[in-house]
Amino acid sequence: MPRITKEDKARNRQNILEAAGRMFRSQGIDAVGIAELMKEAGLTHGGFYNHFASKNDLVVEVYGASFAASLGSLARTIEDGPDQDSPPLKRVVAGYLSTAHRDAPDGGCPSASLVTDAGRHSEAVQSAYAEGVEGYLRGFAAEFLREAEEKGDELDPGEARHRAIRLLSEMVGALMLARAVRHVEPELSDEILQTGRSQALD
Repeated sequence: MPRITKEDKARNRQNILEAAGRMFRSQGIDAVGIAELMKEAGLTHGGFYNHFASKNDLVVEVYGASFAASLGSLARTIEDGPDQDSPPLKRVVAGYLSTAHRDAPDGGCPSASLVTDAGRHSEAVQSAYAEGVEGYLRGFAAEFLREAEEKGDELDPGEARHRAIRLLSEMVGALMLARAVRHVEPELSDEILQTGRSQALD
């Protein structure tokens, strides 16, 4: 058999990470076995340990990669600045509490889809989640401070962080609730999202 190139190995590793990200979000970490995961990634079961020392190591990397993608999206939205319709944080909230995000439990931000699993797994997993949360809080707080300065208002950095914590908590909570009831009470699910979008930045 031909030897696997470095490029092939890197691509296979990325396939595992992406498959794990989807499956962990939609099914939960404990419900996903390595054999099932590798099949989803289009690889053999035995090949897993060529890339990761353990499932826990994979979980930590999935959290890191998932938050990196979400925080990158947040940073781009903030860098784009206000548009003619709304400031950056309003657009962030609108996207996060959208029906499209709600209806894609295997994708999107890990802050809601992986939150329960984070508390049930290793300290390394919890640290990766905490780092992602801190990334959101720093981004939100910095934007609150920028908005205040633009308006000529004074905002204490501590208060900006408190607002950031409240905003992230409201967003994550609303999305989790909306997902939990969307199949049996779709109107309630929509109401939770709509209320979250309209009230989150009040």
